[in-house]
Amino acid sequence: MIYGIDQFSYKDVLEICKDTSKAKLNKTAKDQILKSQKNVAKIVASDDTVYGINTGFGPLCDVKISEEETAQLQHNLIISHAVGVGKPIDKELSKIMIISKVHALSKGFSGVSLDVIERLILMLEKDIIPVVPEQGSVGASGDLAPLSHLVLPLLGLGQVWDGDKIVDTEVALKKNKLKALKLGPKEGLGLINGTQFILAHAIKGLEKMEYLLDLADMTAAMSLEAYRGSASPFKKELHEIRPFAGSKKVAARMLKFLKGSDNLKSHEFCDRVQDPYSMRCVPQVHGASRNAFEHLKMMAETELNSVTDNPIVLSAEESISGGNFHGQLMALPLDYATLAAAELGNISDRRSYLLLEGKFGLPRLLTESSGLNSGFMIPQYTSAALVTENKTLCFPASADSIPTSLGQEDHVSMGSISGRKFNQVLDNLANILSVELMFAAQGLEFRRPAKCSKIIEENFSIIRSVVPKLEEDRLIGKDMLAIADLIRNRKLNVTV
Repeated sequence: MIYGIDQFSYKDVLEICKDTSKAKLNKTAKDQILKSQKNVAKIVASDDTVYGINTGFGPLCDVKISEEETAQLQHNLIISHAVGVGKPIDKELSKIMIISKVHALSKGFSGVSLDVIERLILMLEKDIIPVVPEQGSVGASGDLAPLSHLVLPLLGLGQVWDGDKIVDTEVALKKNKLKALKLGPKEGLGLINGTQFILAHAIKGLEKMEYLLDLADMTAAMSLEAYRGSASPFKKELHEIRPFAGSKKVAARMLKFLKGSDNLKSHEFCDRVQDPYSMRCVPQVHGASRNAFEHLKMMAETELNSVTDNPIVLSAEESISGGNFHGQLMALPLDYATLAAAELGNISDRRSYLLLEGKFGLPRLLTESSGLNSGFMIPQYTSAALVTENKTLCFPASADSIPTSLGQEDHVSMGSISGRKFNQVLDNLANILSVELMFAAQGLEFRRPAKCSKIIEENFSIIRSVVPKLEEDRLIGKDMLAIADLIRNRKLNVTV
């Protein structure tokens, strides 16, 4: 993959995180970068006034800066904007920020020098990854505060990760025999203008959500097996007459997950006319969430391959001060995807509840000796608490805007908050699904000797390898965590 030239997918970025050698600069990309740097140098040497190159920033855009002061201007910009607070984001998120920033700068419209871009790539290769606080961006003039923290190490400032520890940048530079850089005209602005903090959260969230969407389908199928529900709501003919892509995909997957099940055959001889919505409407609910995932993926990959700083330098004669840094284009789909992820948890909790009711051959609370034993009563409380927490996180951050920069930046996206909430909801979803899987596996114990489909039997065995059948009360909190670990480590087979 070539920075600044190839179209990157979100999965490409994740691959580069694991192996930085998978992306590089070629001659074409370097020529683009050098040409843009020369264009900025010509602007500085001219009498033209261009925002951020020879002016102040934000409301100070009417203050002209001399040619001699342009380098100091860029240095001051970064140190004054590095005001993030809160816990550091995951190291992987910082790496994603660097990769996506390098890709955008390498397109040759930002005026950032080849030396600076190559230093960012070197930081990736040597695992000198900046520490970036999670709070402080309003997602409008780009992610100014987090990106400032991201590039402080270029100046020899800030902190970086040393394995799992945090050290001062100067320690890491000395260890790697590197010196701090001095920035040229527009370089500071090109580095900290952009949406890479929002984008990094979107990319990481897409990775989590793609697996959890598949897992939710498999989990629903296992619950349906335990409930001895009907597979008829998943028939192709039903979904062809309401042909949403997500619903069609989920319905087809459910049929494959349930193929050859002994449990579902028994449904044909019971007196149930239809199952509750949480069993029957899996394609419609999970499918809607899949549609949201696809929308976010499309938007994130457009953003990933875009130039999002300001001003955009088209030539030595033309630069445009626009709004490509504004995070609204990502904030809205992130909020939508957050709601979609929360709904996967909402319907999962309803299926968990059904399995506890003691109907259709299952004992109440999935234990044969209830009373003395509480069985699986309380894990559903945990699921319900997480579902409600996710509901509170569904308020769209993009619905809010607080003017900043003395009114110059009078509409902001809050997309950074959208990205953070999206990942919180996904992490909660993994735990909600772990509860349903625990219940579904226990429910299947009461359906023996009937056999499930081959893939459900495989996943049942994986769960039983870490969590035995519940005979009487024990520390089932540990069981939930063990299944959650299976989810986080992607040990369960969700592919059909």
